[in-house]
Amino acid sequence: MEHIRVGRSNLRVSRIGLGAMGIGDPSWRPWVLDEAGARPLIERALELGITFFDTCDYYSAGESERIVGRVLLEQVPREEVVIATKVGNPMGEGANSRGYSRKHILDAVDASLRRLGTDYIDIYQTHIWDTDAQIEEIVETFDDLVRGGKVRYVGATDMPAWQFAKFVYTARLTGRTSLISMQHHYNLVWRGDEREIMPMCISEGLGLFPYSPLARGFLGAAPHGLDRATSRARTDPLGRGWYGRTSDADVAQEVRRVADDRATTPAAVALAWVLARSPGAPLLGATDVGHLDVVEAALDCELTPAELERLEAPYGPRHRYGH
Repeated sequence: MEHIRVGRSNLRVSRIGLGAMGIGDPSWRPWVLDEAGARPLIERALELGITFFDTCDYYSAGESERIVGRVLLEQVPREEVVIATKVGNPMGEGANSRGYSRKHILDAVDASLRRLGTDYIDIYQTHIWDTDAQIEEIVETFDDLVRGGKVRYVGATDMPAWQFAKFVYTARLTGRTSLISMQHHYNLVWRGDEREIMPMCISEGLGLFPYSPLARGFLGAAPHGLDRATSRARTDPLGRGWYGRTSDADVAQEVRRVADDRATTPAAVALAWVLARSPGAPLLGATDVGHLDVVEAALDCELTPAELERLEAPYGPRHRYGH
């Protein structure tokens, strides 16, 4: 497994990371793996050379962090893995149990550290963005976390490009800890970040962590890109809401054709496309050990310029961008 630098920082992560939304408590989402189910998944990821694991306090109300931290640190020394988590989503009923106040961030990071069972978090990221958040307060608080040793690096997840730019430059111009990464939604049928976020990150030396590289299974599934054989596909409203336009189905069909030509799987082709188009580390959200077979297949699938053109030709831009 190749390891790459996160933007211009000196931190290195595996070329593919494991996203842990599918690890935690099945009562939160029916397709989520409990610890017994997640253990072989994490062990297999480590066998494949994956050293980058991304979770969030919100996933299964913190249970994802507990399981990821416990299983990982039983298997490998802490310094051999990069653990990322996120803050911002509701963690309680109180007015300050969510968002980006200094109060909530300081409370949340301590709670994440306890659940993960570690003294520090490698990359601490904003999660669902609050357009009313005061960026200066986040910058100052993130800087304090890094200087205090609780966090090594800070990053962001999906937000409007203009606010992300303000976030980045506020930190730089005030001498505070700078962001090193953007975690963003990116795959063959969701390419809006090619307009602004990705060019900005590449130009400014920020790392990219594309999530949903297989479009929540849409691109690696049965005919028409809709695999109802899995619990997640049957019960995930976001996947049904985000994917399924006529142009999306056309892209999925072309993915299957390229996969047939190469005698590989559609999932491998879809992930290989993200690897070809992004210099970052895609986060694969597997919920079965067998799903990780795509890692080696995608790394071995170097798409040609002609294949890239075929895969991209049916894409239809979205008139309304964002979530």
